Amino acid sequence: MRNFREVLVASAAMMVVSVCSSQAADLAVRPYYAKAAPAMAAAVYDWSGLYLGVNAGYATSKNTWWVDDPYYAGSHNASGATVGGQIGYRWQLSNWVFGVEGQGNWADLSGSNISAYANAFGAMNHTRIDSFALLTGNIGVVLNNVLLYVKGGGAVVNSKYEYTSNPADQYGSFRGSVSESRWNPTVGAGLEIGFAPNWSIGAEFNHVFRSYRDETLGCTTNYSINDNPACGLATDGLHVRQDLDVATVRLNYRFGGPVVAKY
Repeated sequence: MRNFREVLVASAAMMVVSVCSSQAADLAVRPYYAKAAPAMAAAVYDWSGLYLGVNAGYATSKNTWWVDDPYYAGSHNASGATVGGQIGYRWQLSNWVFGVEGQGNWADLSGSNISAYANAFGAMNHTRIDSFALLTGNIGVVLNNVLLYVKGGGAVVNSKYEYTSNPADQYGSFRGSVSESRWNPTVGAGLEIGFAPNWSIGAEFNHVFRSYRDETLGCTTNYSINDNPACGLATDGLHVRQDLDVATVRLNYRFGGPVVAKY
């Protein structure tokens, strides 16, 4: 009986040793799984906030004149340089940007043609635009630091119209002029690129729809015969159509936070 117990105990001990060895072997070959590193943050350019900037470029207007409509007096372009500034505010919602902007520009646009109505007097039609301002809303789509947008609103343009005879006329000369400022609708489009956290550069085009306008030209003359016979030409009603196209490059500084991180 004693021998049977000893054999039983020995067998149990051998089984325990075998199980422990098997578990130890399993532990030795179990693979190691490393924890994945967190994803890196992607930098996202933020277009929201107040911005202030400058612009410069080229502008041209198509001017068509009638005197005492319907007497056609000719057409010409008034073109030249422009420089100015803008201030605005933008709100960014996901990939969409909404904004409002005010812009004011000095301009040096001028042009003329020989009048088809009074060419016997060597009369000239002359147009000059010295400034304009735009008040617009805009909507755009962004791809990180690139903004593509369209805009629309109103524009006021300061124009001067002159109607003059040839100063070499042997009997003297006459001159009529009038200045006017008025609001008209405008549309535009632009592309802007953020090259630093708060700085962006871009290009923009705007078209101002200048509707037909009736004006009366004041007259000054030094004609010496027949009681100033040519002065009536300068005091006739002026009927003019004038569209305006403006192309500029722009530099803006945005007040507010820097580029934000998005995981």
